[in-house]
Amino acid sequence: MENNYDDNAKVIKALSDASRLKIIDILSCGERCACELLEHFDFTQPTLSHHMKVLIDCGLVASRKEGLWNYYSLNSTNCNKLILFLMNLITYTDECICKDKTKCQCK
Repeated sequence: MENNYDDNAKVIKALSDASRLKIIDILSCGERCACELLEHFDFTQPTLSHHMKVLIDCGLVASRKEGLWNYYSLNSTNCNKLILFLMNLITYTDECICKDKTKCQCK
């Protein structure tokens, strides 16, 4: 599995905001409409829309429109890819980036 550092850095940057982490936590319980998400925060709907756009653009969240409201859910495939990337990043494996094992300090 090839590591795409740029794409993963974009996802990690999106998660570097406490409000977005909280949104991910809320969505881990299942799909929520924007109105339900707003109940957990002290900011406006446009601010929520900004946070959701960042999370959608990096691929962690999916959205669908129903009537007047947008409904959001986690993209579990991309969330799992992020978890695997992070695990491989910090774990020594046969796929270690340092191909020359004599120079590799990983153990």
